[in-house]
Amino acid sequence: APGAYATRPSPTPEVSTELRASATMASMTAVHMGVRCQQARSLHAKKRTSPAAFCAPRKAASVQTAFCKGESRFTRSARLSRGGVRSAVTMSATETATPASATETDNSKKRVMIIGGDGYCGWATSLYLSKQGMEVCIVDNLSRRLFDEQLGLDTLTPISSVHKRVAKWKELTGKDIPLFIGDICDYEFLENAFREFEPTAVVHFGEQRSAPYSMLDRNRAVFTQTNNVVGTINVLFAIKEIIPDCHLIKLGTMGEYGTPNIDIEEGFIDITHNGRTDTLPFPKQGNSFYHLSKVHDSHNIHFATKCWKVRATDLNQGVVYGVRTEETMMDPVLINRLDYDGIFGTALNRFVIQAAVGHPMTVYGKGGQTRGYLDIRDTVRCIELAVNNPAERGEMLVYNQFTEQFSVNDLARIITEAGKKMGLDPQTIQVPNPRVEAEEHYYNAKHSKLENLGLEPHKLGDALLDSLLSFAVEYQDRCDKQLILPSVKWTETSSKKQASVAVEAK
Repeated sequence: APGAYATRPSPTPEVSTELRASATMASMTAVHMGVRCQQARSLHAKKRTSPAAFCAPRKAASVQTAFCKGESRFTRSARLSRGGVRSAVTMSATETATPASATETDNSKKRVMIIGGDGYCGWATSLYLSKQGMEVCIVDNLSRRLFDEQLGLDTLTPISSVHKRVAKWKELTGKDIPLFIGDICDYEFLENAFREFEPTAVVHFGEQRSAPYSMLDRNRAVFTQTNNVVGTINVLFAIKEIIPDCHLIKLGTMGEYGTPNIDIEEGFIDITHNGRTDTLPFPKQGNSFYHLSKVHDSHNIHFATKCWKVRATDLNQGVVYGVRTEETMMDPVLINRLDYDGIFGTALNRFVIQAAVGHPMTVYGKGGQTRGYLDIRDTVRCIELAVNNPAERGEMLVYNQFTEQFSVNDLARIITEAGKKMGLDPQTIQVPNPRVEAEEHYYNAKHSKLENLGLEPHKLGDALLDSLLSFAVEYQDRCDKQLILPSVKWTETSSKKQASVAVEAK
C-alpha cells in the first residue's frame, strides 16, 4: 500500500570497484519505479524472528511485497505444504534424459521461486508455471527497468509495473504470485524470502544478461561480474542452509562454450588423454565479461553439488526470440517486453523490428556468426521440464537449451523472405562488427536432452515470423531508430563511464 514502505538513501547509479557486491541498485530501482524498499542490514540480525515464527499463519493479500529490514513482515494468501522433489536418473555426458512422465508430480505441491521474474524470460515463465498449477513467487530488484532509464532505452512494447502485472494475473486467473522486491546480493533479504516462501525449486534468471552492457565501461563490467557471481553464491548458501533439498535451475548461456572447432556436447565431454579417460566439463570460452560471469556461475554451482550435495540443473540457453505466449497475451497489462536496441535486443528480435520499421537489418561483419535459437514458448516449457525432472542430490545436470541454429546471414535471409510476403521491403546492410569474435566458423552443438524429456519445439517458420512482424508493425511508432545501430565496441571499453547509448548511436 502507498506509504507502507520505509526508505533509505540510495546508492549512486553507477557501481564502482570499491562498492561491495551486495550494495547494488535495489533500493534506488524500487524508488524509481514507485516502489520503495528498504534493504536489510545489521539490525535485521538483532530483530530476526525465530524459525518457528515463519510457520505461523499469514494475512492474505492479492499482491504481496517483501519488506527487507527488521522482523519478517512477509505475507501470502495461503500456506501450502512443501512438495517432495523426485529424483532424476543420473546421466553421464552421453546418456539421454528420462521422459517427463516418469518424474512428474502433483504441480500444486511445487513451490517455484523465480529470481528475475520481472524480466523478458522470467515474466513469461512466471505466468506459464503459475497456469500449470505450481505456486510461484517472483524475486526481483527491478534493475532491468532502471538500466533502460540510465541508458535512454525503452522496450518496443509498453509494459506495466510488476505490481499491476501480478494484480491483473490474480484478477484473470485467481492465482497469486507473491512479490519479493529486493536484491539477492543482500543475503539477509534472500534468506527471509527463502524462509517465507519455502521453495522446492529456484529458477535463477536474476542476472545482468547483456554482453554489450558488460562491455560498456569498467563500472558495468564490475557490476556484471559481482552482481551475477555473488548473487548465485548467495542462492547456493540459502539452499544449503535453509532448504537443502531445493532444486536450483540456473539459466546459463550457450555463449559460455564459445565457438570451438569441435562439436559442443551438453555440458560434459568424455576425454582420453595419454591413455587415461575421464568425463569433464566441456571447455568454456566466454566472449565478454557477461559470458565469463556465467562461466564462473557454472563452476561455482558444480562445486556446490560436489561439496554440499546441492541439486542443480544448468540450462545453457541459446538466443531467445518472440514475445507472444498464451499467458502474456491474455491482457495488455500482461504483455512482455520486446527489446530492439544494440544493448539488450537479441539478434532475431532486432532484425524483425528493423524490417518492420523500414530500417535495414544490421549484419555485424561477415554475418557467418552461428548460434542456437529458440522461441520464448520453448523457454518456458524447458523450465517446466527442468522443474519436473530435478537432479539428484549432489548432481549437476546440464542441458543445451535451443531448438535450431542459424547464422546471422541466415536470419537476414529468412526475415527478408517473410517480410516480402507481408508487403514489406526488408533490406540488409553490413556494419563493422563491434565485437571481437570469429565471423566465419564451425558450429555444431548437441541439444537432444530436453527433447528426450518431452520438448516439442516451435520451429522458426513463416507463421511465426508473420506473427512477430505483425506485432512489430503494430508498435512501430514506439521505435527510436537512433537506438538500432551498435554503440558498444569491445576494443574501446574503458574506465570512463558511459552515461547514454542513445546519444552514441545517433
